Amino acid sequence: MLRELSIRNFAIIDELTINFSDGLTVLTGETGAGKSIIIDAVNLLAGGRASYEFVRHGAKKAELTGLFNITNENHPIFEKLIDAGLESEEGTIILRRDISDNGKSVCRINGKLVPLSILREIGGTLIDIHGQHESQELMDEKQHINLLDYFASHDINKIKEKYVEKYEAYRQFKREIQSLNLDEQRIAQRIDLYQFQIKELEDANLKINEEEALLEERRRLLNFHKIFERANVAYEAISGEQKGLDYVGDAMTALTDIVSLDEQFQESQDAVSNAFYALQDAAYQVKNILDELEFDPERLNEVEQRLAQYQTMKRKYGSTVEEILIYFEKIKEELFQLQNHDEAIQNNEKKLQEMESELESIAVKLSDIRKRCAIKLSDAIMEQLRDLHMEKAKFIVNFENLHSFDANGKDYVSFYISTNVGEPPKSLPKIASGGELSRIMLALKTIFSSSNGVTSIIFDEVDTGVSGRVAQAIAEKIAAISIHSQVLCISHLPQVAAMADQHYLIRKHVDQNRTYTSVSNIDVENRIQEVSRMMSGAEITELTLQHASELLDLASIRKQEMKSMV
Repeated sequence: MLRELSIRNFAIIDELTINFSDGLTVLTGETGAGKSIIIDAVNLLAGGRASYEFVRHGAKKAELTGLFNITNENHPIFEKLIDAGLESEEGTIILRRDISDNGKSVCRINGKLVPLSILREIGGTLIDIHGQHESQELMDEKQHINLLDYFASHDINKIKEKYVEKYEAYRQFKREIQSLNLDEQRIAQRIDLYQFQIKELEDANLKINEEEALLEERRRLLNFHKIFERANVAYEAISGEQKGLDYVGDAMTALTDIVSLDEQFQESQDAVSNAFYALQDAAYQVKNILDELEFDPERLNEVEQRLAQYQTMKRKYGSTVEEILIYFEKIKEELFQLQNHDEAIQNNEKKLQEMESELESIAVKLSDIRKRCAIKLSDAIMEQLRDLHMEKAKFIVNFENLHSFDANGKDYVSFYISTNVGEPPKSLPKIASGGELSRIMLALKTIFSSSNGVTSIIFDEVDTGVSGRVAQAIAEKIAAISIHSQVLCISHLPQVAAMADQHYLIRKHVDQNRTYTSVSNIDVENRIQEVSRMMSGAEITELTLQHASELLDLASIRKQEMKSMV
């Protein structure tokens, strides 16, 4: 869950830090006070699109930091962190994003720089933001199958993973077939090209590690005179008359003579003897190498030409010898298929039919699971919609069979709804109003919240345009979601504010011709005042205060009832 949010130089916010608790946190305040700006900041931490316009006027950059604490050791976020090469201490995850006044942003997770894509992936696992204009998943029929599969995840995930793996292999194979099914002229051109390349690579006869050995040989040949001269100096210094070996031999003889007279010289005698024989061996080795050293300018020319051949092959076929050899094997296989084009087509068609048959079998299983779970989802949504005063609504999951495979199988899934008695269910995006879409999405989030991996769900004025008993029903649904997941909610409804476990008041004020936003966690007495303001507007009377107090008391009782039912 989100424990702390720190914002600096962001829009009209100079600097503020907000601490969050479990359950439902409600943010209220006058229109324009900056409530949605706080949600914008959280959205950027989740990988939203940045702009220089977010940076407070006069500042160089905006700084956003969110501290999350995950207590569930099996939460999928930890696997994502490991995949991204990141670590977390005791379940603590810190997201940070700095946005400069030129529009560029820098992203960090637990202090480590990461690309925006990683921040978006990690942030999306932690935060789910739903605004009043953000029902795209419901408005886009293509997303309905994902919602159904999420509901059916316990039953469908393993078989869907198997299907996706087979489907990707099928798509790749189809692409390979298409590349081979060329016209005759292009086939002839490709055969000529491959034959030329194969002959060139066969003639080159590249070998692993040969280039490194040639480079070492060239280095020796280029430095032959220096090597020969210095080796001679070394040999003469060791074996020359009255040079190193003679002097060490004299020392060894002298020490040998006195060891029998004084044993404390034994260790020295052994060391000198070992040095004498080691120098003698070294001298033999140097002499043998010198006797074999011979400068061969032709060999140097051969080495240079061979190294040049390696560079030519690298420019044409790969950056390393290993890559070139892989390419060599690949084009030999492709040449074989092109030269046996008709037979290859028949074999490919047979293999493709086998893959399609296997996909068909798995797709049927996927469809069966979806259809079973679709009935359960429809029943669950209608139960939630009844609580949201859409008693007459009829919700069904419609299935159509696709003629070809896609990433989800052969099902086209769309949500159908009827909100009026006597009217047949029709495509949800075409007939549902904005208020109905909000309630349907709220119903889905209520159903998913107990198993949703997302730790923090944010509602940004999803209750706009509702009142009365619908407002109370929405408030209770949001509170129900907060039992399983942390919920942050911006609301103008007193019913929602009354359900809060934590209530923040957002205010805007002007100081020395600059606008500032402040946030305060309000106590019980001030909370009654704020709920009263939300109920009546600017004028607060004793009666509205009484109603606000009563609403808060009833909300407290209702929350206890809801928690006891879990």
